[in-house]
Amino acid sequence: MSEQAVPVHPAATVVLLRDGVEGPEVLLVQRSAALKHMGGEWVFPGGRVDPADYRIAGDDYQAAVNAAIRETEEEAGVVITPEQLSYLSHWTTPEGAKRRYSTWFFLAVLEDEQEIQVDGGEIAAHRWLRPAQAFEEIRDTDNVFRLMPPTFVSLADLAGHDCCATAQAAVRGREPFLYAPRMVMLEGGICFLYAGDAGYEEGCENASGPRHRTYMINYQLEYIREPAP
Repeated sequence: MSEQAVPVHPAATVVLLRDGVEGPEVLLVQRSAALKHMGGEWVFPGGRVDPADYRIAGDDYQAAVNAAIRETEEEAGVVITPEQLSYLSHWTTPEGAKRRYSTWFFLAVLEDEQEIQVDGGEIAAHRWLRPAQAFEEIRDTDNVFRLMPPTFVSLADLAGHDCCATAQAAVRGREPFLYAPRMVMLEGGICFLYAGDAGYEEGCENASGPRHRTYMINYQLEYIREPAP
């Protein structure tokens, strides 16, 4: 199958946030190791938009909201409402991937004491952790804890907030970030270029100018967003 023939499926995911003793904590769920796609990976609750999520024909955004709510309950046992969702970002899987998705990322603050209950099938486990904890564990090369770039970048986006209220206010006070990465293959990994990077249009990792990219080298991740000097 050619790159052009790979379908792009609509999907939705929820970054579920709660206030912890040392700062905001994010829910991550681990996909079953038996799954062919991203088996064993730690992700946010979410999945593909189903036909039944389209209550209004052609309304992709509302269908994504419905899918986000449904998937969060199915995978984590948590019931959320549309009013809790803030549009955080949108990610389109780059060309060259075997499976491609057009994914709406939503932020939701969990303000009650709902207990996380993973389904035990597609989802094997869950964790609440601060973004700084996730970054620490990724740097530990003896640890099998790994994140994909969209998850890592979303955590980096929220890492600077000291409570859920400020994170939610910041997200609601801005336009959602749009990511349509372009991949540059490197020794040991990949550089993902995003809009705003000097090398984005040409797919050139060495272009001089502003940087907006993620490096994934030997499963180590580094997110860079900086203006031109």
